[in-house]
Amino acid sequence: MNLTDRIAVVTGGAGGIGAALSRRFAAEGAAAVVVADLDAEAAHAVAEGIGPVAHAAALDVTDEAQVRALVDDTERRFGRIDLFCANAGVTTGGGVEVDDAAWDRAWRVNVLAHVYSARAVLPGMLARGGGHLLHTCSAAGVLTAVGDAAYTATKHASVGFAEWLAITYRDRGIRVSALCPQGVDTPMLADGIAEGHLGARVIAASGAVLTPDQVAEATIAGLAEERFLILPHPEVADYARRRAEDPDGWQAGLRKLVRRLTA
Repeated sequence: MNLTDRIAVVTGGAGGIGAALSRRFAAEGAAAVVVADLDAEAAHAVAEGIGPVAHAAALDVTDEAQVRALVDDTERRFGRIDLFCANAGVTTGGGVEVDDAAWDRAWRVNVLAHVYSARAVLPGMLARGGGHLLHTCSAAGVLTAVGDAAYTATKHASVGFAEWLAITYRDRGIRVSALCPQGVDTPMLADGIAEGHLGARVIAASGAVLTPDQVAEATIAGLAEERFLILPHPEVADYARRRAEDPDGWQAGLRKLVRRLTA
């Protein structure tokens, strides 16, 4: 995926990784970048900061009708969508005690929103014989978000869905990438640390916390190479191998880290 003259859509584009991706896509020469977010005012601010190629849109990713309308409107205005980034995500900061409403929200934002965007954008991409889906799934999707049960479960599901898409549609011209960063300096992480969430504290203690711009840089490289797993933190690949080779040892190491942080 070369971004020059491409049409890109980024959900959750008003801040954090989404805003960084939107800015970087424009800098790479995209013909149009649609910055979509539940916070319409913030999305407009990001788009205005980028310049004429950026267009803001209000979007609730959990509403399939809104997702389909966004795709339809973008295709009418620009003729196609080359890259759709399902980037919006939410955490809960808790375990099994978290109420059903929070579990449902995590499921709808972190998983069903990816399903809705794929349903909406795939027909046009398949008709043209090409396109790229970028799903922000988090390192939690290949490892574990200690302290956040719903985030762990839904991010594993999002990686699984992205892999299913890649297997099913690659031979029909559709590329799929799962973006799986570990710690990123975003409000999601900062708020979790401020509120004392165990998961956020584990992330902060587990390695480098990257800036959103660094994640965007890694994403550009991953898209250019058409990689399925885009790992801004390369150590995540080593962690995943250790987890697969010795799950008991991996879990013991995480329990030790938790004991140290909660002592």
